[in-house]
Amino acid sequence: MSASVQVFDRRLVRRRRQRFAAALDSHGFLVREVAERLVERLGDIRRTFPRTLVVGAHRGLLGGLVQGRSGIERLVTVDGASAMLREEARPALVADEEALPFAADRFDAALGVMTLHWVNDLPGTLVQLRSCLAPDGLLLTALPGGETLLELRQALMEAELECEGGVSPRVSPFLDVRDAGALLQRAGFALPVVDVDRITVSYGDPLRLMRELGRMGEANALWQRRPGPMRRLTLARACAIYRERFGDAHGRVPATFDILFLTAWKPHASQPKPLPRGSGRVNLADALKAPARERDANS
Repeated sequence: MSASVQVFDRRLVRRRRQRFAAALDSHGFLVREVAERLVERLGDIRRTFPRTLVVGAHRGLLGGLVQGRSGIERLVTVDGASAMLREEARPALVADEEALPFAADRFDAALGVMTLHWVNDLPGTLVQLRSCLAPDGLLLTALPGGETLLELRQALMEAELECEGGVSPRVSPFLDVRDAGALLQRAGFALPVVDVDRITVSYGDPLRLMRELGRMGEANALWQRRPGPMRRLTLARACAIYRERFGDAHGRVPATFDILFLTAWKPHASQPKPLPRGSGRVNLADALKAPARERDANS
């Protein structure tokens, strides 16, 4: 994605994060859950990271969970919304995630939770994160992707087609798990690993989900979104479709969140590398205990 392509209204995202920062205590369950899962993954890595960068403060949530763990001695936090930094230990600074103000080789690890899905130039942001890491430094970040909010997306699309004869973008596009590893490699990272946790949350009705997304600062911020609120008729039909298609016997509806965990390392000479092509010494047919086919004499 080119930096010139503006998918999201970054000013709107920042204003919403500023406005709803205080609501994270009551509506930030998803961020907390994802942060805890990321910290578990960090604990599985037998390394220490004395200098660690946290991208996305969330009122000190991730910083508070990792402070003192994995050998972290100095924690620096950056966020585009100043209200998100009010609970954060110092040093912390306000900066756009697409223009990180750090010198090269500054940190041993860079961590992030539920932030990078709002950047317009994700490859460029990943390149900046690689640059500010020291050689053999760790990138570990989590963001929604895959089929996140698939139920809401389908219900809104069907309702708009039925009631208004057309479809407008209502739910953000999400990174596909198959593309995430390629993006890490494109940004110059080594040893990329991408895994997915599916989190399903149950709601009493679809409107409750929509309100929750808004109070988390996760409402629609696409540049091409239709201005103004959705028509009541369309909204009511979307809720009905949601219940009909996905509701359970108790009248509750699910919301799917596919969380992508991206793990990669800044290249270093000590890292394992693939052997040169043709250097293998074990015949694949022997390893699989399968009969080898004779080559055509003309091949």
